[in-house]
Amino acid sequence: MSDYETPIMSVKNLSKHFGEGCSNCRDVNENHLIRNFCPDCGTVYACRNVSFDLYPGEVLGIVGESGSGKSTLMRSLYFDQDVTSGEAYLRSYEMGSKNVFEESSQKKRYIRNHLMGKVYQNPMLGLRMGFSSIGNIAEKLIAAGIRHVGEMESKGRELLEYVNIPVYRMKEAPRNFSGGMQQRVQIAKALSNNPPILLLDEVTTGLDLSVQASVLDLIKELQRELNVSIVIVSHDLAVIRMMADRTMVMLDGKVVEHGLTDQVLEDPQDRYTQQLVHSLL
Repeated sequence: MSDYETPIMSVKNLSKHFGEGCSNCRDVNENHLIRNFCPDCGTVYACRNVSFDLYPGEVLGIVGESGSGKSTLMRSLYFDQDVTSGEAYLRSYEMGSKNVFEESSQKKRYIRNHLMGKVYQNPMLGLRMGFSSIGNIAEKLIAAGIRHVGEMESKGRELLEYVNIPVYRMKEAPRNFSGGMQQRVQIAKALSNNPPILLLDEVTTGLDLSVQASVLDLIKELQRELNVSIVIVSHDLAVIRMMADRTMVMLDGKVVEHGLTDQVLEDPQDRYTQQLVHSLL
């Protein structure tokens, strides 16, 4: 089996619950829940046994309405929150032999700083708005173990030019930038450690259409040039159609459909996916 046929990331039965659960819902009794909410104890089953593989150089799209579990899944993958249960294996970490969800906080930080990058929907979660743009990139490089100031400045300048941030503004704070420019600084920061996996969570939400297009074009160009594997979350099917090789559809914390993007969008099998696609026709 070639490297391209071996997943770069495998996620198995990832579940995230907000609440302790009760005897009526702890075994995720489908008939008892109201969508993904237990009316007796208030537990929310945000992700329910989500499984998927991500392959080298692939863009995997995740689509679904608000509250479907998309962003919870992304926060779990980047260790922004702990999972309730499940497994995840990275080919570039311990040869894919260790469930990264069970690793120590120190090892999770290593994975975040060396093997993954993330771009948040809200730039305030991914950037320090009072730091300079190049300072934000330096922060990520320092976390990855780089200490040479000249190397950090050279890398930061190169990345900011790469994402079309004018060099004369590299020492300016992102709080002075437009939303599209802030997202481009986030992308530069996320790519600074040359991660094999990039997580993009609703990166175009709230941006003007022309700015959305430029950000997506940049991501496509970077993906082609760097051959990075991407998981992109969106509620916008047009974004998924443009970006993704394969698509997962989520509803109430579950994956209801999964396949090649063209198949999912042109011939949806699940009733919810059909409604989602037809609502845009």
